[in-house]
Amino acid sequence: MRLGTQSIWLRRYATGATPRLRLLCLPHAGGSAGFFHSWGHAFGDDVEVLAVRYPGRQERIAEAPWTVLEELADAIAAELPPYLDVPLALFGHSMGATLGYEIALRLEQRHAVVPELLMVSCRKAPHLLTPRTAAFAGDDELLDEVRRLGGTDSALFDDEGLRDLVLPAIRADFEAVARYTARPGVPLGCPVVGYVGDSDPEITAAEVRAWSGVAPKGFDLRELPGGHFYLVEQRDALIADIRARLAPKR
Repeated sequence: MRLGTQSIWLRRYATGATPRLRLLCLPHAGGSAGFFHSWGHAFGDDVEVLAVRYPGRQERIAEAPWTVLEELADAIAAELPPYLDVPLALFGHSMGATLGYEIALRLEQRHAVVPELLMVSCRKAPHLLTPRTAAFAGDDELLDEVRRLGGTDSALFDDEGLRDLVLPAIRADFEAVARYTARPGVPLGCPVVGYVGDSDPEITAAEVRAWSGVAPKGFDLRELPGGHFYLVEQRDALIADIRARLAPKR
């Protein structure tokens, strides 16, 4: 790999030596690469973390956010070949889980690379998705939906300037999610692990378990205490579980 490679799409938490494996982290709707900052060096010196930077936030705040998940998957997958000199695992939360699935398909179909593992968090399987309308509601209704799910500091919305800054990316992501409707699930060549909070108001463990339908190579489910953003309060437990799954096979 060209160590000097820089990508506007990827925030790279480099390890001291050539990693054994890379972990691509895909944020939720309205989220940013910074959501995974504490994961950057949490998996040991042999696992390098790559956090995806969506347009319209943080370093890319001047760019217009995108509203089509398939186009996001195309762009992210196109950035990954320089990083495929070692195995790649993917973790996506909520919207990021769907993106992870689409990226895994593209890596298999376009680059003949099968990921080591796809980890999907708090998201229905592709064939179970139902239309959403929050993206097309007024600002207040959209923000009410974001507050209901949690994960974003609601104090941001009390400051008119900050709200106006973050709202376009949130609205674009919710629109992208709404546009991505149910479709026949294409089986993956890698195992899949599903994660869900036991009190998630949005999704049940049974709905996450349905990812087994696109995982002929194996599926496992882990339920942790908490809601849609269980991975904030259960950060240490989740990282320990992922670390164990990414450990070298004996």
